Amino acid sequence: MILSFFDQFMIPQMLGIPLIMVAVILPATLIITKTNRLIPNRVSAMQLQVAKTFIKQLLLPINMPGHKWASILMSIMLMLISLNLLGLLPYTFTPTTQLSMNMALAVPMWLMTVLIGLRNQPTISLGHLLPEGTPLPLIPALIIIETISLFIRPLALGVRLTANLTAGHLLIQLISTAVFVLTPIMPTTASLTLIILLLLTGLEIAVAMIQAYVFVLLLSLYLQENV
Repeated sequence: MILSFFDQFMIPQMLGIPLIMVAVILPATLIITKTNRLIPNRVSAMQLQVAKTFIKQLLLPINMPGHKWASILMSIMLMLISLNLLGLLPYTFTPTTQLSMNMALAVPMWLMTVLIGLRNQPTISLGHLLPEGTPLPLIPALIIIETISLFIRPLALGVRLTANLTAGHLLIQLISTAVFVLTPIMPTTASLTLIILLLLTGLEIAVAMIQAYVFVLLLSLYLQENV
């Protein structure tokens, strides 16, 4: 029974085709809208307004050279929100519960921020490894600690996203199983459990959006240190 709960995090296949390919491609069809009209429809206007507000708040503390990342950060934000919310629908699969996919997003983006810092301002970027005013005996230890903390950043990005989504989906699976089991035996308790399940589903929707925002926000903070 315990192992069957984790089957929802395995990549399902249909006719030999992994459904993760369909799950990754589908959000693009929901976000991108094509029209020949000069004035877009209400959905396109709402998407544009939300994107402008998000980018304005995200890039506010970043220097002007980092504003070139606006389209990349916005694309990652929309993709993560779409994939996270997609997994809450019935008979679907959440690609972002796979650590391999999250690390494939986190490592290149983090590495790009580090390379930009080393290219544009190498002295300041290397200076982050040793705080100013450090006593001489603590210099080797602090350099090792700061280097480890630097290389653990992409791991923290990927693990945070994976752990939060996995925990929420698993909790929903456990409570929904309890509802099915308790319905014929204890209808009143099953009804209360169903209310908890609905509240938890709403919370999971919020978590799916917040985790996508946190992922992009941390990337912007890493970028801010290197531009």
